[in-house]
Amino acid sequence: MKANELKSKNIIESLRYAVIGIINSFKERNLKIQLFVMIMIVLLGLHLKISMNEWFVCIILFALVIGAEIFNTAIENAVDFIEKNRNDNPWNLDENAKLAKDASAGAVLVVSIASAVIGLMIFLPKILVIL
Repeated sequence: MKANELKSKNIIESLRYAVIGIINSFKERNLKIQLFVMIMIVLLGLHLKISMNEWFVCIILFALVIGAEIFNTAIENAVDFIEKNRNDNPWNLDENAKLAKDASAGAVLVVSIASAVIGLMIFLPKILVIL
């Protein structure tokens, strides 16, 4: 199959593939955990009545973490596919393949830690007032 045969024919088809990619990514354990945390934060935000600006920050952070996790899933699957077809032992990773997988996981960790710190800055003062 040639590269131009892989391109979507129209915007609706492109959106369909994107939605399928998102749905398939949510089969991954880490994305399920991130989604659970996001739901808990939304519930806490509703309970604590956070401001509109705080909601904007939370929504941006949700998108960054979920997006990073989807990128990580894509990179890991691509590397696994290439490595599986490169040799008989899919767990005998080339050093560059291992670096790609570790770096993409590290990127998710960086975004997640930053999001957690910002989340604490938003929620901790409100929680301390209640206590």
